[in-house]
Amino acid sequence: MNHEIDRQFELFNQLLGEEPFGHNALHMGKTEQGSEFVSSNHPDDAQLQPAKDAQTEPSSAIHTRPDPGREQRKGAPEVILGATKETAQIISMAHGLLAGTGRAIISRLRPDSVLPLQKEFQAYTVRTLAAARAMAIYRPDYVRKKTGGHVGVISAGTSDIPVAEEAGLIAEEMGCQVTTIYDVGVAGLHRLFGPLRELLSNEVDVIIVAAGMDGALPSVIAGLVPVPVIGLPTSIGYGLGGNGVAALLSMLQTCAPGLSVVNIDNGVGAGITAALVANRVAQAREHQSQ
Repeated sequence: MNHEIDRQFELFNQLLGEEPFGHNALHMGKTEQGSEFVSSNHPDDAQLQPAKDAQTEPSSAIHTRPDPGREQRKGAPEVILGATKETAQIISMAHGLLAGTGRAIISRLRPDSVLPLQKEFQAYTVRTLAAARAMAIYRPDYVRKKTGGHVGVISAGTSDIPVAEEAGLIAEEMGCQVTTIYDVGVAGLHRLFGPLRELLSNEVDVIIVAAGMDGALPSVIAGLVPVPVIGLPTSIGYGLGGNGVAALLSMLQTCAPGLSVVNIDNGVGAGITAALVANRVAQAREHQSQ
């Protein structure tokens, strides 16, 4: 443990002298072939494979500063927020992260950015989760680590699945095993108990619960389980308290101990927090077994 703390402080001290992430951050590659979006057997998971006779326009330099050292420093990778960026900015940041870490993760990906990204990175391994509106791009030599952490992801309704999938993807990319339980909200609470019992029997370390509308499910689960619960309010709901407001306030006002809450639709934040907890628990398990 002391070794880990010393290592973190060493990395922190290096920040003062850290050089900007050179030309890789500005690189905009040119491709002669694009790629098509090819669905796999899983409805929410797709693989991108090279296509023929596709062209893409040359890209101009975009000034971005990706943070390839974040995962080593913080334990969580940088995630590119696609919804607020131009496609050229996403491509530039992805090139920088791929050069520095071998992987780039993009969340909240707009539909109009998908095809240009497919064309730009047709030589890489690209994984797209349609439900999560997310993409992960891997350099051919990249190997995703497995930490031994176990994160459960539960959604109250099917409308909450996209945000839950986003959280699960991030936890998975941080090395955790992810187990999902969907559509077990309080309107039919009897659906929850069997899957939840099985999840606990498999020694889950932390549970993310995504819920919109009344946002009641995280409190219910937090009152039943002996592990930390992260409430993930979603923007599902309408009228007074709609768009996730009632769900967020309900979770914040919980009387169930052990429930923490992230902001509305913050699947990335929930996934990172859950994975940090689970990975620490896994590390402790490993030390105890030695």
